[in-house]
Amino acid sequence: MRIATVGCLVLMLAAGVAQAAESYRFGSKVLTVGDSAGKLVELAGTPVHKEPVENKFGAFEGERWEYRLEGKTLAVTVTKGKVAQFDETY
Repeated sequence: MRIATVGCLVLMLAAGVAQAAESYRFGSKVLTVGDSAGKLVELAGTPVHKEPVENKFGAFEGERWEYRLEGKTLAVTVTKGKVAQFDETY
Protein backbone atom coordinates (compact mmCIF):
# COMPACT_ATOMS: atom_id res chain seq x y z
CA MET A 1 0.00 0.00 0.00
CA ARG A 2 2.85 2.36 0.83
CA ILE A 3 4.42 1.82 -2.59
CA ALA A 4 1.13 2.72 -4.30
CA THR A 5 0.85 5.90 -2.24
CA VAL A 6 4.42 6.94 -3.05
CA GLY A 7 3.83 6.11 -6.74
CA CYS A 8 0.73 8.31 -6.86
CA LEU A 9 2.60 11.15 -5.17
CA VAL A 10 5.44 10.94 -7.69
CA LEU A 11 2.99 10.99 -10.61
CA MET A 12 1.20 14.06 -9.22
CA LEU A 13 4.47 15.94 -8.79
CA ALA A 14 5.70 14.98 -12.25
CA ALA A 15 2.48 16.03 -13.95
CA GLY A 16 2.11 19.31 -12.07
CA VAL A 17 -0.61 20.10 -9.61
CA ALA A 18 -3.85 21.81 -10.61
CA GLN A 19 -6.53 23.03 -8.23
CA ALA A 20 -10.00 24.41 -8.78
CA ALA A 21 -11.53 26.76 -6.24
CA GLU A 22 -14.66 28.80 -5.56
CA SER A 23 -12.66 31.91 -4.63
CA TYR A 24 -9.20 33.39 -5.10
CA ARG A 25 -7.31 35.95 -3.04
CA PHE A 26 -5.47 38.88 -4.62
CA GLY A 27 -3.59 40.51 -1.76
CA SER A 28 -6.23 41.52 0.78
CA LYS A 29 -9.12 41.28 -1.71
CA VAL A 30 -11.11 38.14 -2.55
CA LEU A 31 -12.75 37.29 -5.86
CA THR A 32 -15.46 34.62 -5.86
CA VAL A 33 -17.38 32.68 -8.48
CA GLY A 34 -20.24 34.92 -9.62
CA ASP A 35 -18.30 38.19 -9.36
CA SER A 36 -18.15 40.38 -12.47
CA ALA A 37 -15.40 40.31 -15.08
CA GLY A 38 -14.87 43.98 -14.24
CA LYS A 39 -14.00 43.10 -10.65
CA LEU A 40 -11.59 40.45 -11.98
CA VAL A 41 -9.77 43.08 -14.06
CA GLU A 42 -9.80 45.49 -11.11
CA LEU A 43 -8.13 42.92 -8.82
CA ALA A 44 -5.93 40.93 -11.22
CA GLY A 45 -5.27 43.36 -14.05
CA THR A 46 -5.18 42.53 -17.74
CA PRO A 47 -4.75 38.82 -18.53
CA VAL A 48 -1.68 37.67 -20.45
CA HIS A 49 -3.86 35.48 -22.68
CA LYS A 50 -7.55 35.06 -23.53
CA GLU A 51 -9.08 32.14 -25.39
CA PRO A 52 -12.68 31.30 -26.25
CA VAL A 53 -14.49 28.47 -24.48
CA GLU A 54 -16.87 26.52 -26.71
CA ASN A 55 -19.35 23.74 -26.06
CA LYS A 56 -19.13 20.38 -27.86
CA PHE A 57 -21.01 21.86 -30.86
CA GLY A 58 -18.59 24.78 -31.25
CA ALA A 59 -20.93 27.43 -29.85
CA PHE A 60 -19.32 30.19 -27.79
CA GLU A 61 -19.81 29.78 -24.03
CA GLY A 62 -17.30 32.24 -22.60
CA GLU A 63 -13.60 32.95 -22.32
CA ARG A 64 -10.67 31.57 -20.36
CA TRP A 65 -8.40 34.34 -19.08
CA GLU A 66 -4.85 33.39 -18.06
CA TYR A 67 -2.68 35.17 -15.51
CA ARG A 68 0.90 34.42 -14.46
CA LEU A 69 1.17 34.99 -10.71
CA GLU A 70 4.13 34.18 -8.46
CA GLY A 71 5.37 31.15 -10.40
CA LYS A 72 1.95 29.71 -11.15
CA THR A 73 -0.73 30.05 -13.78
CA LEU A 74 -4.26 31.11 -12.89
CA ALA A 75 -6.92 30.39 -15.51
CA VAL A 76 -10.25 32.09 -14.88
CA THR A 77 -13.28 31.09 -16.92
CA VAL A 78 -15.61 34.02 -17.59
CA THR A 79 -19.15 33.22 -18.73
CA LYS A 80 -21.82 35.86 -19.44
CA GLY A 81 -19.63 38.55 -17.91
CA LYS A 82 -19.18 36.69 -14.61
CA VAL A 83 -16.42 34.57 -13.08
CA ALA A 84 -17.44 30.92 -13.47
CA GLN A 85 -14.32 28.96 -12.44
CA PHE A 86 -10.74 29.26 -11.20
CA ASP A 87 -8.02 26.77 -12.14
CA GLU A 88 -4.58 27.19 -10.60
CA THR A 89 -1.57 25.28 -11.97
CA TYR A 90 1.83 25.21 -10.29
